[in-house]
Amino acid sequence: MGKILPILMALIGLGGGVGAGIMLRPAPEPDTATALPEDDAATDHASAPADGEEKPIDYIKLNNQFVVPVIEDGRVSSLVVLSLSLAMKSGDSAYVYEREPKLRDAFLEVMFEHANAGGFSGTFTATMNREILRKALLETAQKVLGPDAYEVLIVEMMRQDT
Repeated sequence: MGKILPILMALIGLGGGVGAGIMLRPAPEPDTATALPEDDAATDHASAPADGEEKPIDYIKLNNQFVVPVIEDGRVSSLVVLSLSLAMKSGDSAYVYEREPKLRDAFLEVMFEHANAGGFSGTFTATMNREILRKALLETAQKVLGPDAYEVLIVEMMRQDT
């Protein structure tokens, strides 16, 4: 009996750990890529061309990364680094680069607000957090660049805890 008791306790502990892991696992995120047919996914942009003809799109990578501090308890707890690209009407790359300082300022304002609202804390790469940020960035891009900004792409996203 003395040799069976430690084995029995180990099995009970292992079973309890597995059960707790199953109970506490996060809910699966809906896969938006399979939720929409491919044709709708490509044209599901609020500002996409609506005149029936497909316009060529350029993907314009912004020159530098964005660095956003995450403040917790009055100190910088981490830094988030993002690289962005814009989907624009073809031929608008010079237009974007001329307005890049104003666009970067507006994007940083959005990212600071997102950080202050807790968007870069915890599971900052969750689909909902990314979609909220992407939508706010697109609205800002359209204010600065006009309706020819079709989409903001988050190319890279990294958080470095301090």
